[in-house]
Amino acid sequence: MARQERAVRTRRVILETAAEMFNEFGYEATTIGGLIERIQLTRGGLYFHFTSKEELARAVLDEAVTLKGHAPQTFKLQEWVDLSLLLAHRLPKEPVLSASIRLSVDPKARRLFGTRWPDWIEVGTALLDEAKERGELLPHADPEETARLFVGAWTGVQLITETLPGRVLSEEISSLLALLLPNLASPGVLAKLDTSPYRAERLLEAVGVPLAS
Repeated sequence: MARQERAVRTRRVILETAAEMFNEFGYEATTIGGLIERIQLTRGGLYFHFTSKEELARAVLDEAVTLKGHAPQTFKLQEWVDLSLLLAHRLPKEPVLSASIRLSVDPKARRLFGTRWPDWIEVGTALLDEAKERGELLPHADPEETARLFVGAWTGVQLITETLPGRVLSEEISSLLALLLPNLASPGVLAKLDTSPYRAERLLEAVGVPLAS
């Protein structure tokens, strides 16, 4: 059991370190040799867990769609809001999540592995479909179109925010939601939605997830 736990920890260290390097250097410039040097691991030790840089990239993208911290709410629209705020809170603190976006906007990596944006659109569409059925959306709001455009807007805000000193992603996404929701939510629901940039911290704390610094 101790050996198995050690193997799980080692695999995680390798994945997170590779993600850090994808973020720093991009997919093309990240090398297995550089990864081994940074982790201080033997080549055999690395290959026991991941046989190539391509496999590492795929493992990063496999973790891109995450619902950690998500919990059922009175309104399905609140759940959709929560997912965007949770990701905004977690991404700057979790290199695997930020690397999934970095790989998605990297032309070569995108050609090789695709992206997980269609999966996020599917998740958002499902929640917004339920919100529509419950009467939480305005009549003109189209769930799939909204989910698709919001994934694009969220990603754009994230990419710009990381280049602007002093800007915090969770605050920027909160502002994006404040602009968008009056055009989506029925008035009675809109007044009850929580789009605070601090909501994600409360959600994670409620389910016992340690808050990263």
